[in-house]
Amino acid sequence: MGTGEDQDALVLEAREMLAAGRSDEEVFAELATRTGNRGVCVVAVCLALGVPRPDAEARLREAEPLFPDFAIGEEEDLAFVLGSGNVFTVDRVLEEHEERIRDFLGTAAGARGGSPGSLFTWFRTGELTKVFLYFAETRFRDGRGSPPDFWAAMTAAGELLAGQDGPDRAKVTAGLERCRTQAAAVSAKQHRRHRRTSSAG
Repeated sequence: MGTGEDQDALVLEAREMLAAGRSDEEVFAELATRTGNRGVCVVAVCLALGVPRPDAEARLREAEPLFPDFAIGEEEDLAFVLGSGNVFTVDRVLEEHEERIRDFLGTAAGARGGSPGSLFTWFRTGELTKVFLYFAETRFRDGRGSPPDFWAAMTAAGELLAGQDGPDRAKVTAGLERCRTQAAAVSAKQHRRHRRTSSAG
């Protein structure tokens, strides 16, 4: 059986394991431990998840420099690092409505002045409600980020999300109200500052 056939068989096996409820990291670790071929297993798991082959091979090239850091028998640790590095992340194709929400949330992320790496995965997998609810709890420190831009973008994203049905609709509505309140407070603060500056001049 040639290398291509080996990989085809591994892809089928990976699909069956994923369908049975195993995580992508578990599937990679088990296949890599058994076959000893980490590279083929990275591509096989990606293909089983639905990642296009050119993307899967590009991800392998990025991941390969990590392999020497993990001895034989440390496949689970390697799998964790690969998972954390989004090697197995499936990018979701968004509809136009969702793309607008993502754009507003992207603007909010920039205005926030930094976000944890886990949010990058949520953006890629299209878990926009999770990003919104996380951002809605933001507390700005003095001098960090741009609160006016942040709350304006969040309000716009929240209004689009609130129009969708879903299990988190009540949470989204509550988050949107907080965004509107914060946006109004920031606007009022800016207005007062402007008036003081004008009267001082």
